[in-house]
Amino acid sequence: MAASRSALIVGATGQTGRHVLQNLLASPHFTRVGEYGRRVTPIEEITTGKDKLEQKVIDFEKLQESGLSKEQWDVVFITLGTTRAAAGSAEAFEKIDREYVINVAKEARNPSVPQRLVYLSSAGSSSSSPFLYPRSKGLTEEGLASIGYSDTIIFRPGFLAGTNRADHRLAESIFGKVTGALSYFSNSLEIKVSALGRAIYFAGKLGSDGLPPAVKATKEGKGDAKFTVISNAGALKLAELQE
Repeated sequence: MAASRSALIVGATGQTGRHVLQNLLASPHFTRVGEYGRRVTPIEEITTGKDKLEQKVIDFEKLQESGLSKEQWDVVFITLGTTRAAAGSAEAFEKIDREYVINVAKEARNPSVPQRLVYLSSAGSSSSSPFLYPRSKGLTEEGLASIGYSDTIIFRPGFLAGTNRADHRLAESIFGKVTGALSYFSNSLEIKVSALGRAIYFAGKLGSDGLPPAVKATKEGKGDAKFTVISNAGALKLAELQE
């Protein structure tokens, strides 16, 4: 890819997405950045790269009215996601976590040009899992890989540390203390959202072919629906890169 590119991010108001957006706005590699979502970042919170940011509030139930199909983005970042508890039901969770994600990727796809897709999934994702969360993530990964992007990269991080949520989650807090302690012995359990955001940015910039060997990225999928997978340990390595 050339030195200067355009990037679209959907899910930039989330815990990890906000760090991806910060990296994109600070990067000389991306000269045009689009932030689309149900909500967008308050403009007063943007301190760098405001001049290259295009924001648009969209309705995921009416994506044909979003204008996404009329735009052209070199790299599409999707960090959109939720939990069953936040969604209110299993059906609502799958609509947001899978249907919205796949639909927005389809809408942003321009078959006439090469495009890269980078998606934030989760460790343990598997379309054959008997559990709702990892199954939905696995099905989403497979759905995204089948859309036809030139390069599809999937992140599967462990526990997300360093979040700043308005709603306090007791179970998450307890689990975080456990993974925080164990992370001294293993690099596969936890990652700070700031580091993950940086890693996702670099993956979008470098692409599958440009990833350092130390990341130990793997390939999954079948036929034309193959995709690159970056684990928690790989994301930690990728976050160490410098511009």
